[in-house]
Amino acid sequence: MIDFRIIPVTPFQQNCSLLWCTETRQAAVVDPGGDVPRIEAAIEAAGVTVEKILLTHGHIDHVGATTALAGALEVPIEGPHEDERFWLDALEEQSRMFGFAKTASFSPDRWLGHGDVVGVGKARLQVLHCPGHTPGHVVFFDPDARLAIVGDVLFAGSIGRTDFPRGDHATLIASIRNNLWPLGDDVRFIPGHGPMSDFGRERASNPYVREGR
Repeated sequence: MIDFRIIPVTPFQQNCSLLWCTETRQAAVVDPGGDVPRIEAAIEAAGVTVEKILLTHGHIDHVGATTALAGALEVPIEGPHEDERFWLDALEEQSRMFGFAKTASFSPDRWLGHGDVVGVGKARLQVLHCPGHTPGHVVFFDPDARLAIVGDVLFAGSIGRTDFPRGDHATLIASIRNNLWPLGDDVRFIPGHGPMSDFGRERASNPYVREGR
């Protein structure tokens, strides 16, 4: 079974997530956008051993501390989808644009595709390619815990922006309806920003993707 802690990081209050297998205490950090000491303190407080870093997409508030944390913990980086390469290649430009410390580009140890599986201890997370906010955005889903980490695809009461380069509104809506809703109304999700919600609540009330809209 997976347990988790949400760690808000960066001035954008991005939801970095610490996930761990409750049996093995092996863990993954999802979207370490910044504030490495805060993330390291959460790891120590949870008493877990991080075995990898997982990335949903390449925006700097989600990946800005990735190489620093991966180097400190000596762990590999998995994700996002390879269509996100252009965002990771542009990290230095992103850091200037959004006022972050200078951040060098990098490539993950493993690009992820739709249908891939990533392990966290004995837990297995399904990978769903959900473009629209960015072209290579992925979502991580634990079918046993009924938990999804959706990055900036979906929020409580809203959806991700699509006005960045290679964003597309229709593609994002299709990703949510075709890839997320079939997972079930009971699935709770951790968004990239803001509070958690569940798919049933968003299907019923989210003004951008509610049923019948």
